[in-house]
Amino acid sequence: MYKRAQWQWLAAVLLLTAACKKDDNNVTKLNYEDGVSTVIHDLAGDTEASVADGVEGKERRPFRSFYFKLSTKLQSWDSSSTFKQSNNWDLAFTDIYNALVYVNNGSGEGPGKGGAGKGLIMSVDTAYSKVTTAPDAVDFESANLGFAGWDGYPQPYNKGWYFYSLNTHLAIPIKNRTFIIRTADGKYGKLELINVYQGNPPAVTDLFWPAPYFTFRYFVQEDGSHNLKTP
Repeated sequence: MYKRAQWQWLAAVLLLTAACKKDDNNVTKLNYEDGVSTVIHDLAGDTEASVADGVEGKERRPFRSFYFKLSTKLQSWDSSSTFKQSNNWDLAFTDIYNALVYVNNGSGEGPGKGGAGKGLIMSVDTAYSKVTTAPDAVDFESANLGFAGWDGYPQPYNKGWYFYSLNTHLAIPIKNRTFIIRTADGKYGKLELINVYQGNPPAVTDLFWPAPYFTFRYFVQEDGSHNLKTP
């Protein structure tokens, strides 16, 4: 798992964006609607935090974590132990730029540790629409990542949702990487983390593009089965 000390050096270079302002946000809008999945556009993270001093309108400090409940689409900033150990959230957006995404698992090392959450997460290099089935419980447990973040960090085998360039200091979402999940309540679903930049631009070359603003989509099978087929 990520260790706080390992993130200290990352703070010096992880400039997903200075995110102070961007006047021209007229970017191409891609359509992720399929009639079944839920699509979330530009969910704002802790946009007032910064990894560096002197960023206009921001404060250099750790990023506040937020929590998201898939069934209700509710975002919460409640950091109490009572909330974190409850089943009132499925995904926790944590650490620098809120880009380290945990599932709610009471037996893991994430924010839900010690709670009742049954969350699991695994990655497959398959297009979202082509992921049609969740694995059985035994295989899911063995493949559980616990979180999705920077691909290959801190270990090469860690499967993340974005590449981070040490040359450009920009995050590049990984195409056709889908995460199969189990919610805190034990239902199966799939998740595509699409972007951390406002407006979901197809490409970013500007360090000052606003972030973190998350675009993602997901489908949860409410009947409790492993069927994840979507159009």
